[in-house]
Order: sequence, then structure tokens, then C-alpha cells
Amino acid sequence: MSETDPNRRMRIARQHVQTDQLLGIASVPQGEAAAPPPLDETAEPAPAPAAAAPTDSTTASTEPSGAVPTGSPWSAAPELDRAARQQLLEQMDRDEVSCCTKCPLSEGRTRTVFGEGDPDARIMFIGEGPGQNEDEQGRPFVGRAGELLNKQIAAMGLEREQVFIANVVKCRPPNNRAPTPAEVDACEPYLRRQIQGIRPDAIITLGGPATKLILDTKLGITRLRGTWATYDGLLPTGPQVPVMPTFHPAYLLRSYTEDNRRRVWSDLQQVMERLGMK
Repeated sequence: MSETDPNRRMRIARQHVQTDQLLGIASVPQGEAAAPPPLDETAEPAPAPAAAAPTDSTTASTEPSGAVPTGSPWSAAPELDRAARQQLLEQMDRDEVSCCTKCPLSEGRTRTVFGEGDPDARIMFIGEGPGQNEDEQGRPFVGRAGELLNKQIAAMGLEREQVFIANVVKCRPPNNRAPTPAEVDACEPYLRRQIQGIRPDAIITLGGPATKLILDTKLGITRLRGTWATYDGLLPTGPQVPVMPTFHPAYLLRSYTEDNRRRVWSDLQQVMERLGMK
């Protein structure tokens, strides 16, 4: 279907209006228009593997699997001020992620997509991986799914700049396919250190792949969404982090029923209630 097809434009406009009505918001900042992601983007892949131990040079081989090394700057990140934690994140992006060649995804990327937001964020959103728009701009969730996520964040009474948004993998998989277990293993230490540095009060996982990795489970998102769980990747030196799984915005755009939209809004309201935002 053509990008300029009037029926498609009308359908997109209706989706925006229906979302605004459901979330009870009049307007939010609009991102750049983009085509809906290919069907593969949020398809349920094979189960993600358990969290792998970090493979970067700061990790001692004696550390338990999933632990942030006690001798690294990241172990002290929660005690650092906002500027120092922001500097740690920027350094990892600049010195490790942007030049990473740990897996074949690096061969086809335009840009890495490290993630963005407030290092003091109480809420961290985690998706699966960059799509075409994200790969071109180097920013997470900037297409149509990003516009919907922005609306959801606004409905929670927040701005995009007040949360932190990241993905499981930092490079776009070809044709937006699900990342392989080896690709997830290569990127998992980066995501774990992001969580360690930000230390959010809650994580919202967007879709099945991100939920399976964060919760180390084989269960699908339909069974998991709406139920609180915990991220244990910072143990034993760090705390468990509450996790609320919900549907990926791209899935919601494809299955744009009132029931699905109400389910997602209910999930977000649970986070607001838990964090005293209601």
C-alpha cells in the first residue's frame, strides 16, 4: 500500500484519536511520521537465553553470572550524582557500544542505538531492538511505535525526557527480525549496566523478546503482561527491580482493539500506582 494512500492516512488518524480518548489526553508532542514497522518486528521469537555474564574487560571471571563487577565504576553508580552517572552512560556508549563488533549485527548497522533519557529516571522502558528509523537516527522509538509510546508516557504524567528508553540489542537486526540468542548475549552486559547505572524504581518491558530476557523466562507476553515480576540481573550486589511487562507499541498498532489498548493502559496505571504517581 502506498505511503500516501488516503485510507491508510485515515486509519492512522483514527488510531491517534482513539488512543488520545482512551488515555485521556488532549495532545502530546508529535514525532516524525514513519511507516508502521514490518510484521517481524514484534513477532514472538524463540525463547531468549538466560542472562549471560558480562564479556567486557571490566568483568572479573570470578563474578557470579549476572553480577555487576564490584571493582568497576558501575558498582558505585547508584551513589554517584546525576552528572557522574550520565558521564558513565555516555562513556559506555562512546567507547564500547558505538564501536562494538561483538556480533554480526554490527556489519549492517547505520548507527548504534544506545538509548536515551534521564539517568535519574524512576521508570525504564525496554524494547527489543532498533527498527529502520532508529537505525537511521541513532535514537530509540522514533517511528510510529515511538509516537504511541510518547502518548503513553504523557498519559502517565511524564515527558519522554523524564524516563529512560533502551532496547535489548543496540543494532538493528536485518529486516527487523528477532535477535538471535548470540546477538542477545553480546548486548546483554550493556543493558545490565544501563539498569545498574540508572537504578530505576520500575522497568516496563515492551513485548515478548524484552520480557523473556529481563525475566529469564520462556512464557509469552500474553501470559505475563499485567503481572508484576522482578529483574534479578543486579544480584547479588544490587537489588531486585520490579518489572511490569506489557505489549509492544508496534503490536498495539497492528492489533488496535479497544481491549488491547485498555490492557496496556491498565498495565501503565499499575506502575503509576506502585510509584505513587496516581
